[in-house]
Amino acid sequence: MRALEILAPAGGMECVYAAVRSGADAVYLGAKSFSARSSAHNFDDEQLREAVRYCHINGTAVHLACNTLVHDDEIRDALRLVEYACSIGVDALIMQDVGLISLVRKCAPDMPIHGSTQLSVHTRAGVESLYKLGLTRVVLSRELSKNEIEEIARDCPVELEVFVHGALCMSVSGQCYFSAMLGSRSGNRGACAQPCRLPFSYGGSGHALSLKDLSIVEHLRELNEMGIASAKIEGRMKRPEYVAAAVSACRQSLDNGEISTELSEKLRAVFSRSGFTDGYYTGKRGSDMFGIRSKENVIAADSRVFASIHEMYKNERRHIPVNFTLDICGEGSSLTVVDCDKNSFTAKGSMPEKAIKLPLDYDRCKKSISKTGGTPYIMQKLRCNICEGLTMPVSALNAMRTECLGGLSEIRGAARPVEFSSITISEVGTRENIKPKNYRVRFTDCDISDNFLDSELIYVPVNTDSKSLNDLMYRGFAVAVEIPRGMFGIENSIYSHLKRVKALGINEVLANNIGAVEMAKKLGMDIHGGFGLNLTNTESIRWAEDRGIIDAEVSFELTLEQISRLGGIMPLGIISMGRLPLMLARNCPAKCSGRNCEQCNKNKACIRDRKGIDFPLYCYGACVEILNSVPLVLSDRKNEIKGVEFEVLRFNVENSVEKEENLLLYKHNSTPKDGFTRGLYYRGVE
Repeated sequence: MRALEILAPAGGMECVYAAVRSGADAVYLGAKSFSARSSAHNFDDEQLREAVRYCHINGTAVHLACNTLVHDDEIRDALRLVEYACSIGVDALIMQDVGLISLVRKCAPDMPIHGSTQLSVHTRAGVESLYKLGLTRVVLSRELSKNEIEEIARDCPVELEVFVHGALCMSVSGQCYFSAMLGSRSGNRGACAQPCRLPFSYGGSGHALSLKDLSIVEHLRELNEMGIASAKIEGRMKRPEYVAAAVSACRQSLDNGEISTELSEKLRAVFSRSGFTDGYYTGKRGSDMFGIRSKENVIAADSRVFASIHEMYKNERRHIPVNFTLDICGEGSSLTVVDCDKNSFTAKGSMPEKAIKLPLDYDRCKKSISKTGGTPYIMQKLRCNICEGLTMPVSALNAMRTECLGGLSEIRGAARPVEFSSITISEVGTRENIKPKNYRVRFTDCDISDNFLDSELIYVPVNTDSKSLNDLMYRGFAVAVEIPRGMFGIENSIYSHLKRVKALGINEVLANNIGAVEMAKKLGMDIHGGFGLNLTNTESIRWAEDRGIIDAEVSFELTLEQISRLGGIMPLGIISMGRLPLMLARNCPAKCSGRNCEQCNKNKACIRDRKGIDFPLYCYGACVEILNSVPLVLSDRKNEIKGVEFEVLRFNVENSVEKEENLLLYKHNSTPKDGFTRGLYYRGVE
């Protein structure tokens, strides 16, 4: 079985050195654009080339994070970045946008693509979907438990990557819109402002959206036994000492089965939030997982800690075995080096001389040629062919050794381009002449009056009981069931529910996750794509069409103008009313205060920010949604909505009276009296 890869973050070249010299098998980094950590230093073209060269000399792979959602006017620039990455021999791309992935598969079919954790994959069906898209590796959601990872990994068709250390977002990656909604800085586009680290309370004070940093470094051998391909360290915005400490801890854990006390203390000192948590991996979700960056955490990383960690990686790590062959005879001298990958280089030396006293022997040659300090090479074997009675100065041996290793590095560091073929990108069409003809309603219960009968479609939870579903159909509603966005550990249960509702005669589903799309597709159901698929450009819409999705809600991070210019032939819709979900979280914020949240939905639970504003919570599936403090309303702006065939009204925590009032607002094109938002449809996101 292939050994578990240790994958380190690098926000700049110093972090690359720290990662490689500490024992990382691979690094991941970002370019100046299309990186989900835009605040990191990141790499311009020349720096990226140098990083690849240095890493390849050291036998370390380079994964380029091109993992943001892109807009139509950015597609060509994104492909230019991919073309450059191919030209310098990047080993893999980490990607989120399904439209861009589809294009790269055509342009560079031999370039490995890793599905970013931003794709929110946490089920076997999600992995299978990305495998069919041509991906070679999937980065799983961080919220999975050991047993859930093990289940996904069993007979898995692609490599799996698991986060083992670093910051934990409260939200499932790819399903957080908090920063976008509050400040137009989209986490899906690498500009997250981290509002979750601010004070939010549930029934008191606290930081109900701030989790401790993840650390399951001590479980690396378990992951290796499961067949996980890569152990990923978070932290492209952190300093090189953090990278070195985290990589060293992973290396010790994997190689020795344990981490020294001294290194554990350094790892905690260099960066933590009230310590670390393994709550998701162990299944012990609760108040112990929450934490903040305290004053004590900050002062723990003093100059002495950083200095001691720097000592760990200040020199090159000699870890690449090489064999030398030295030939010295009357015709001349030469030294040949061969590395573990069978790369070789030969240096010609000066003419040997007849020995006056001591002829050159094996021991003197070995002493000179084995001095490979300052390089990543370590001599494994030396073979000497020295004609009798000859000698040459040590300086000549040293010169051949230096030239040999320099030549070998040139070979190892030379770019290994991946073929890239330019393709013609279809001109984006315009939908400006299309206006919404119908409306749909998403409910969380079956408290639905007949006033909604003129809706084109209603969505209800997939676990709605059969009696209620039959009643809705009997009353004349066109019914579809919604698959939860969060399916952690309940994939089989959801599949059973889908088979049950299909037997009742309901064949339509709302799918907000690529795993949900795959499950419904297996059952031959009609699939309506939800906002959670993050469709933000024409190519992503074409991907959805190819997957058999019959229509879809586009991302609510797009402006109305951007939506009107989308291409594709599939009918599109937008959410035009309701409280937008800002986060999808597996660990309920109520648990920060040690509360039992089983009755959250009935009690209309909320978290409160530092300004006294309440954000409702709603539990569905295996997760809780943190909803916006005010509803989105476009009922009085219908004439400005273009390019979509339908609108969606979302009801989460509204009672029967509030549902009726909102429906009247919508039908009468009215403006609500109380607070509301236009969302991002006019201001957009970074």
